[in-house]
Amino acid sequence: MERNVIGMILKGYPRISETFISNEILQLESLGFRIHIISMREPREDFTHGNVRRIRAQVSYLPTELTTGLPRLLPPFLSLWRERPRETRAALALAWSRYRRTRRLATLKHLLQGAYIVRKILPGSGITHLHAHFAHSPTSVAMFASLFSRLPFSFTAHAKDVWTQEAEQLGEKIDLARFVVTCTRANREYLTRLGSGRTSVHAVYHGIDLRFFAPNGRLPTARPPFRILTVARLTGKKGLDTVLRAIKLLRQRGLAFRYELVGDGEQRAQLEALVGELGLEDVVSMPGVQAHEVIREQFRQADVFVLGSRIQENGDRDGIPNVLAESMAMGVPVVATSVSALPELIENDVTGLLVPPDDAQAMVAALERALTDQDLRRRMIPAAQDRVRQCFDNLRLIQNLASILRHEIPGT
Repeated sequence: MERNVIGMILKGYPRISETFISNEILQLESLGFRIHIISMREPREDFTHGNVRRIRAQVSYLPTELTTGLPRLLPPFLSLWRERPRETRAALALAWSRYRRTRRLATLKHLLQGAYIVRKILPGSGITHLHAHFAHSPTSVAMFASLFSRLPFSFTAHAKDVWTQEAEQLGEKIDLARFVVTCTRANREYLTRLGSGRTSVHAVYHGIDLRFFAPNGRLPTARPPFRILTVARLTGKKGLDTVLRAIKLLRQRGLAFRYELVGDGEQRAQLEALVGELGLEDVVSMPGVQAHEVIREQFRQADVFVLGSRIQENGDRDGIPNVLAESMAMGVPVVATSVSALPELIENDVTGLLVPPDDAQAMVAALERALTDQDLRRRMIPAAQDRVRQCFDNLRLIQNLASILRHEIPGT
């Protein structure tokens, strides 16, 4: 018997910064799940990770912009208005109440994209359930498509989409969903409080591919010139300005090193200017976004990985960045901050070093210790690898997710 199809609504596909989603889709397919990807926009990068090419799911793209896409978005909605007036009135009522709270025209776009899915994608697709990745706009689209079609929907919540969304808006989505998945225990506790209690919220870590991110084979000892690595989106919540100030302090302590900051984002120009202001041009490299295969080579050469995660004024914060687990798995000690769910992965002085956010003095002390205290490295590196193997192996975690999906979505 052929299994039902899950319509997976994504913000964009493929996206180089969301490898965890493509990995999840690939693994679910290997377990027999049938998936149809519905992307809210075309890919923005001109290259992808290798795993994307192995995904078999059909991909459909929605009209992206409300203005230019209206000729394609409006006819499906008008068709549903004629044929399903009750469902359309319910969707309009919800859209109006949400617009009154936010005054954002994006609500109208999400309403029309939901109608587009029902009219243009669902027929003949075999889709019986809609699942969105990220609790903001993809879940809004899934919610409206669910109202139009009467198909159930669910969503996976991650980080920014959880903590920057207005609580009433998010609580409404939780209560309308069949179930919710999120990637940290801290998120689960928060989301459970927002809902009325009738929707189950499951915590499943993303995990990493331990076959791909295998130990680097190097000895635990580190010798100058040291190699310091960060892989991150260049955005405020990553605390990269604090990292650069710590790098400046480390140089003043006389250590020889190179610092590689891999990634791109809206703060690139600001961070490049700070590198110049701090006089670090000769020790800092910023090569931009790199494919996973290249990043793995970066890990193999690194002596320590550092990330300065902080909580932004709007509430935005990291969950558990996969790069931390990848670094730990490959035998590279990590220095990070004690915010959000990071302590769920890193136990201070056991599997890594945690410092307060926005504290360059504490960070430089931790960096120097992680590089020069060889006894600490010999103790911490295997403990970190054990932690990742026990709790962040994506082959084990995908089984947990598969069990949730099979329980919550009949016929998959």
